[in-house]
Amino acid sequence: MSASIHRPYVTSCPPLHAVLLGGAATLFLAALLSDIAYTRSYEIQWNNFASWLIAGGLVVAGAALVCAILGLLPARRTRHSLLHFVLLLVAWIVGLLNALWHARDAWASMPGGLVLSVITVLLACAATWLGCGAVRTGGAP
Repeated sequence: MSASIHRPYVTSCPPLHAVLLGGAATLFLAALLSDIAYTRSYEIQWNNFASWLIAGGLVVAGAALVCAILGLLPARRTRHSLLHFVLLLVAWIVGLLNALWHARDAWASMPGGLVLSVITVLLACAATWLGCGAVRTGGAP
């Protein structure tokens, strides 16, 4: 006797990829909040926190990029796979520029560091939404 399960909607985001996307977006958001705290308090340690959070976000986003590349394979491709990969790659590149900008002196890193952090967070959130929000119809269990 064979049982068949019909799944009309299958998510295109594997669990590991979803965790990596969420982690990267969270780390980049925490870096943005640290930048905001620095602009309000001028306490240099907030800039140091932002630098480390950006570095962590780049590591996690790099692992998510590997998953996004695997998502471009023909068997796993969705309508949004290529756009998701491009957005995540651009977020990683802007995050790298942000890390280099934050490596400067704390006084010299603002307001450019804050602007780059905002752009990085917006790109990372858009990539996360596209990567985990896409739904494929009809798929095998």
